[in-house]
Amino acid sequence: MDYIIDTVSAVHPLLPLLALLKLNGKLITVGLPDKPLELPIIPLVIGRKLVGGSDFGGIKETQEMLDFCAEHNITTDIELIKMDYINTAMKRLSKADVKYRFVIDVANSLSQ
Repeated sequence: MDYIIDTVSAVHPLLPLLALLKLNGKLITVGLPDKPLELPIIPLVIGRKLVGGSDFGGIKETQEMLDFCAEHNITTDIELIKMDYINTAMKRLSKADVKYRFVIDVANSLSQ
């Protein structure tokens, strides 16, 4: 993959995500775990990969947004996929064969 946007806000391993990136790939994190994440350096250097982040709002703002959505019955439709389906999902994206946002089920993907 050329890039991954990591939205997980819990402590999780980054190595499996880094392994999915191509040479010069980018991992952008927007989730805010309550403890620091472990960042393996060797895969970054060898793969010329970059890790960055963006803060679009803290827990308070996120909770306010979720409360607003619940109060006004604003929902979203997603297609939950496992990590081994990512390449297929990317092909579907390139063919505009996507009805809902893809959400990667990392926890269940790693447990197999």
